[in-house]
Amino acid sequence: MKLFITRIVLALRNFRQWLVAQVIFGFLNFLKLFPADGGIKFADWLTRKIGPRLRRHKLMLTNLRNAFPEKSEAEIGEVALASWGNMGRLAAEYVFLDRLFDFDPESDKPGRVEVSGIPIFLDLRDNPRPFIVFTGHTGNFELLPVAGAAFGLTVTVLFRPPNNPYVAEKVFDFRAKRMGKLVPSHAGSSFSLARELEAGRGVGVLVDQKFRKGLKTLFFGRDVKTNPLLPKLVRQFNCEVYPARCIRLPGNRYRLEIEPRLELPYNEQGNLDLTATAQMLNDKVESWVREHPEQWLWYHDRWNIKDAVF
Repeated sequence: MKLFITRIVLALRNFRQWLVAQVIFGFLNFLKLFPADGGIKFADWLTRKIGPRLRRHKLMLTNLRNAFPEKSEAEIGEVALASWGNMGRLAAEYVFLDRLFDFDPESDKPGRVEVSGIPIFLDLRDNPRPFIVFTGHTGNFELLPVAGAAFGLTVTVLFRPPNNPYVAEKVFDFRAKRMGKLVPSHAGSSFSLARELEAGRGVGVLVDQKFRKGLKTLFFGRDVKTNPLLPKLVRQFNCEVYPARCIRLPGNRYRLEIEPRLELPYNEQGNLDLTATAQMLNDKVESWVREHPEQWLWYHDRWNIKDAVF
């Protein structure tokens, strides 16, 4: 009897995941009826209406108050709404990504996408060596590996699949066709990235995700745990590290930036300081978020606020 009940529960859970996936796919297919600009603006408008009605909105407001105690409640509310709009845009941009990325390294005509740091792209492509590019959940971070591919720069990207298996399959197929080699985040993913670096190739990682057993660091002056993966890979392979980000511009335009190589901290024994390196990553992402707070995904429970308060 217990086995039968377990099977029923699993079947219901699977059906719910399938149903949620169909709603998401239906919404994305609906957006295809619009021109790219119209679809993105509609998704922005819709998520600004729906987001504040969700439970995550309370977490978002708490995160913003803690990060920006100097801001008024009206300012906090404006950033929160814009952040929901940013999430809606991110979803819609999946539908139109092939039309959005129009950057041509050989063209001198401006398009929807502009790129800063082209000499760095070319140097990494033309002088192969192990390197890591890191970013955060700001702007449309999905465009960065697409930009690398446009320059002929192959980067193996570590990504966290959505919890819904039906959505995860679609997302993986979509990304793999446009972003090159992907490594789903799981227990053995570090070995896959290590093999790429050992072979003299580059990898890309997001560094602002929640991580329960990481290095003790600060983010916006508050305690967080930071994934030690990037510092450990650097220590093992002595590879270069480059910050990169996407900035949303007015008129549904984008700027992709890759910054100069970081000078990483070493201790008196000449070994890489893992915690100081992790803190450097946090400081870089924080500087980006402070510049464009509405373009970061504030609904993430980066500080374990939900576990402690909600």
